[in-house]
Amino acid sequence: MQIVEKSIEGLSRVYGVTVPSALLAEKVEARIAEITPTLNLKGFRPGKVPTAHVRKMFGRSLMSEVVEQTITETTQKVLADNNLRPAGEPDLRPEGDIQQVVEGKADLAYEIALEVIPEFEPADFSGITLKRPVYEPTDKEVDEAVAELAESSKTYEPRKGKTVKAKDGDQLLIDFVGRVDGEVFEGGSAGDATLTLGSGQFIPGFEEQLVGAKAEDEVLVKVTFPAEYQAAQLAGKDAEFTVKVKEVRAPKASKIDDELAQRLGIEDLEKLKELLRSNLQSQFAGATRFKLKRALLDILDEKHDFPLPPRMVEAEFSQIWDQVQQDKTAGNLPPEDTDKSDDQLSEEYRKIAERRVRLGLVLAEVGRINNVQVTEQELAEAMRQEAMRYGPQAQQIFDFLRQNPSAQAQIRAPIFEEKVVDLIVSKAQVEDEKVSREELLKEEDMPSAYRS
Repeated sequence: MQIVEKSIEGLSRVYGVTVPSALLAEKVEARIAEITPTLNLKGFRPGKVPTAHVRKMFGRSLMSEVVEQTITETTQKVLADNNLRPAGEPDLRPEGDIQQVVEGKADLAYEIALEVIPEFEPADFSGITLKRPVYEPTDKEVDEAVAELAESSKTYEPRKGKTVKAKDGDQLLIDFVGRVDGEVFEGGSAGDATLTLGSGQFIPGFEEQLVGAKAEDEVLVKVTFPAEYQAAQLAGKDAEFTVKVKEVRAPKASKIDDELAQRLGIEDLEKLKELLRSNLQSQFAGATRFKLKRALLDILDEKHDFPLPPRMVEAEFSQIWDQVQQDKTAGNLPPEDTDKSDDQLSEEYRKIAERRVRLGLVLAEVGRINNVQVTEQELAEAMRQEAMRYGPQAQQIFDFLRQNPSAQAQIRAPIFEEKVVDLIVSKAQVEDEKVSREELLKEEDMPSAYRS
């Protein structure tokens, strides 16, 4: 076997590999000798098939197998012998007629073209100073949360008098039967159903026709199912509902006191406020993490400058640009991008692609140097959570993920990234900074270098 270094240009490498046909033939003969004792062919005793017959029947397919295996082995040898860390899958370019190779009439010759990971020294993270925005709910915000909870947990009492008419906000106790084209349809009837007028629980137009109804009234409600209604057989259809109003109930506001807390299973109002304060903080913990990570990535971007593998950048840009074009077609471009030409957008988003590739390489290198690993337990839990998003199909999705290394790699990547970020943050100097909810949720612009 012959391996020749053909070119080195920046991060690009091209190697030529030649494997003599005689060596391939030897490997085929070894495979024939390996499988012959296991063959059971018609007309021959088990394990007694002549070698010549095996060669005639399976020689071509075995040669194809050997060629594929040899390409894999020799490619790995080139990478190992030259201590190369490829930035993506190498591009294998056959030279000559591969059919001639399979037929044993020509040497196997091909080129390996690849880009390598650039060599660089990650920054000293102990010198990084970060501010972690921390949101602490004010007493006013906690009181507002308590008020919202009281509103959502309000009760209803029957309105007095037979002539009392229902109005928005009231709750009705009703029986109803729905018909389409005069026929009762499945799922269109119910008894002792509660409906709060103005809540939007039912089909558009349904609740409005019950405003003004009294207890014991029977109302014919006419509506049209939305065109995008989930039950396809009803989508866009006209329907009539015979509604019997059994009771009109008025909302009764819940008092904000210990009794409200106890009704919710909490010891008293003070404990309820503590719980809501903690919940508010937890709700915005993700935003705190996002802002801290964004600040860290901005610093890492500033501190590292090294050549980027062109194909990695192009692949990242292509993915971003496809989304930009989809957003443009759908009219969903960000306001700041709507008046820009494709040339302007391309220039800006290519910079963003370069930033993503640069940061990805930095985080990968930091993880490699510090031996950051995603454990099997962490991967399994992430796969389980991903599968649970699919409801009844969860087990099917989980089984697919367990058997699909490519899908596992996509799930493993963000876990790895978060673990590396945690590692860097642990070495940096981090100061907590109290901010308002508005400040925490304020959208950050890209660094000026990425926008013209």
